[in-house]
Amino acid sequence: MQPSSSPADKTRSAHQRLTELYGTQAIQGYSDPMHELVGTILSHRTTHANEVTAYRTMRDRFPSWEEVRDAPLPDLINAIQAANYPEVKAPYIQNLLRHLFQETGAANLDFLGKLSTEEAMNWLMALPGIGLKTATIVLLFKFHKPVLPVDTHVHRVTQRLGLIGPKVSAEKAHTLLLSYLPLDSLVLFNFHKHFYWHGQRVCTWYYPKCSECVLRDICDFYQSGGTALLSSTPTRKKPLNA
Repeated sequence: MQPSSSPADKTRSAHQRLTELYGTQAIQGYSDPMHELVGTILSHRTTHANEVTAYRTMRDRFPSWEEVRDAPLPDLINAIQAANYPEVKAPYIQNLLRHLFQETGAANLDFLGKLSTEEAMNWLMALPGIGLKTATIVLLFKFHKPVLPVDTHVHRVTQRLGLIGPKVSAEKAHTLLLSYLPLDSLVLFNFHKHFYWHGQRVCTWYYPKCSECVLRDICDFYQSGGTALLSSTPTRKKPLNA
């Protein structure tokens, strides 16, 4: 397949190949929107396994959200220490919970499903410590809103391919990539998961496995010999494995 003539066409072509590689997945996330929200905070710059351990330990020690909110800060930091930067995440979680109880009287996000996508996004992002990636994950995974989360893996892969420009930030990529795709929650969920998995397994941070990649013939980074300067990736340390 030859490279497509526009970023939108190329985006859809790349996603079609990854869909053939990874298969279409049903939308799924944690059963509770609060778990999705707090779990996403814990997941920042840590592994999924460590996120799960941190969340489970926190809920074992503090079974109710009121107990998490009111726990002595050092105790909460200790409970989530499996996640990286627990000293930063613990205050975020407590500030978030205080805000939720003040605003709604409970730690419950079910009402977001009744709001428009824009209203739900604005409400979530008004919470302390909640950014665009966290808000889009909660709204897509739990409420099937047509938004597109762009984490570090999605950002890196789409930038290397040339779907977004070399200086486009992850925040700007949310809007730009979304404009190339249908506003269909299932499509957007699969786009996120497929590019996330590809970034984890093939298009990795320092040493992408280009010889195994089904996208290399349409990849700007590969075609440049790995010399392209991108905001999402470090300078290469060894030649492409091709």
